[in-house]
Order: sequence, then structure tokens, then C-alpha cells
Amino acid sequence: MALVDPLAVALPEDLGRAAAGWEAWLAHEKRASDHTLEAYRRDLRDFIGFLTGYRGEVPDVAALAALRLADFRAWLAARAGETYARSSTARALSVVRSFFAWMDREELASNPAIGLLRTPKVPQSVPKALPVEAAAELLEASAEGAAGPEAARPPWVAARDLALLTLLYGAGLRLGEALGLVRRDAPRPGQEAIAVTGKGRKTRLLPLLPVVGEAVADYLALCPFDPGPGGPLFLGQRGKALHPRVVQGRMVELRRALGLPESATPHALRHSFATHLLGAGGDLRSIQELLGHASLSTTQRYTAVDAEQMLRAYRAAHPRAK
Repeated sequence: MALVDPLAVALPEDLGRAAAGWEAWLAHEKRASDHTLEAYRRDLRDFIGFLTGYRGEVPDVAALAALRLADFRAWLAARAGETYARSSTARALSVVRSFFAWMDREELASNPAIGLLRTPKVPQSVPKALPVEAAAELLEASAEGAAGPEAARPPWVAARDLALLTLLYGAGLRLGEALGLVRRDAPRPGQEAIAVTGKGRKTRLLPLLPVVGEAVADYLALCPFDPGPGGPLFLGQRGKALHPRVVQGRMVELRRALGLPESATPHALRHSFATHLLGAGGDLRSIQELLGHASLSTTQRYTAVDAEQMLRAYRAAHPRAK
């Protein structure tokens, strides 16, 4: 079967209208973020691209309605042959199911065969949190401007990095949530809470540690750029919005300098926030709300991390374990 570039496929008019309507529903009814929309659009296009190569022509809505269970299974088998991760295929299947369910509700097409597909089993990954000491060491190294050429890292940039990493670890934000903050919403010294808009464009209120407001205030005092109240809080060295890749690259420098594992990413600070709260006796339901998880089962993964850490401590401390 010839592989077809999904981006090169011109959709039939009826399928193009259906895809646009589904995306509009995701954006306005489900309040999906731009990042989520792009990922869903890509998964649907990949599915259409497969069908084009598999059937020899670009399918229209009627052709999608006529697909058999064997056709869907052939798509899943093709993804398995291309070494897609199971989690990626599970998401792609969820996306395609969503599109077919939307078409069914809109009475554009109905295909019960897709409901017979089994979702690939995805192993539950355990969040990789940093030990408390490592998280503190990382922030300290960032504050000192370590692991980078000083001439290329002005003091305000070191202050920015510390403020951002402190916010990720101190409030459990996703990197995208932190980079989405604007100047008027900057945490201030003495401020007790901050409103953050996360996945699904849902806003949650997070308590703030004094150190977070102080770190952000220090950064703003040194920052040479002023984008205005509606401008981005965190800026790159040219005064534009800070790109996530810059933050990820900084974490690579820091973890190499400190000998931390590759799992020490910006998102690991969010994992550390949750794991350390749980280890200190935090309530699982409260941590769910702080993280903005829609399901408690997602937050429950942190109990496995806490149990592993307890077991390591037990083995290291118990006299009979040596």
C-alpha cells in the first residue's frame, strides 16, 4: 500500500465542511486549545491519508459511513507497523471516534463499526518527579546563572529563569500556562492567589507562596522591556514572548550541570509540586484541583510515585534492609 502524505490530500467538499464543523464544535463547545485543535486536526488528516492510500482515492462522507470494521483495523495495524506509541494510537482513535460521533449527531453520517474497536492498552506511566533536594538545587543553580555562559546570560535573564521555574514548582503550572500569563496577571509580593487558565480554557485559582511573588518581582525590576499590561509576562532576550524551547533548553543545561536525569524537564517541576505536596500529607482531591485535572484518576498516578519514594526510604533506613 502506498503511503499518502495527509497534508497533500485535498478533501472532498462535503468532508471538508464536516471537518471544519467538527473543529468549530471542538473550539467553541469543548473549548479546546489551539494546541489541542492542531493535534486533533493532524490525527484526522493522518486517518484520511491512510484511507486514501488504502482505498486508492480520497474518501468522502459517504465512504466514511461505509467503512467496515476491517478497514478501521487495517488503519490500526498500519500504525502499529510504523512503530507509533500506543498512547499516540489511542489518542488518534479517540479523535477519529469523536469525529464520527459528531457526524452522527449532526446526521451527516453514521458508522457503528467504529464503536466495535478496542482502544489499545496504554501502560500507565508514573510521573517522574525530582527529589525535594534536587528541586531546591535546581532553583538555586538557576538563581546563580549557573550552567551557561555569563556573557550571553544577562542578570535579568537569570532572574527570569528563576521566576519561571519557581512558578512551575511553587504553583504546579504547566509550562504553557506560565508562558500564557500577561503582565497584568503577574504574581506580586504578598499576593495570596493567582487565576490561571488551563486545558479546556478552564480557570482555576492557585495559592501563591511568598517566594513566587518575590522572584517574579525581582525579574520584572530587572527586565529591560515593557510590553504593556496585556503583553507576555515572560520575555526572550529580544523582548518577544518567551518560547517554550528556550525554557526546555535551559533545563537541559541545568540538569547536565547538576547531574540530574533526562526526566528533569520543565514539566517535571509540576510533577514535583504534586508529589511533594502528597508526600507532605496533601489531600488528593485538593491536589487534583490545584493541577486542574478533569479526572481524579489522573491525579492518583502520584500515589504510585509517593509509594515508590517511601519504599526507597524504607530500604535505605531499615536495619534489616542492609
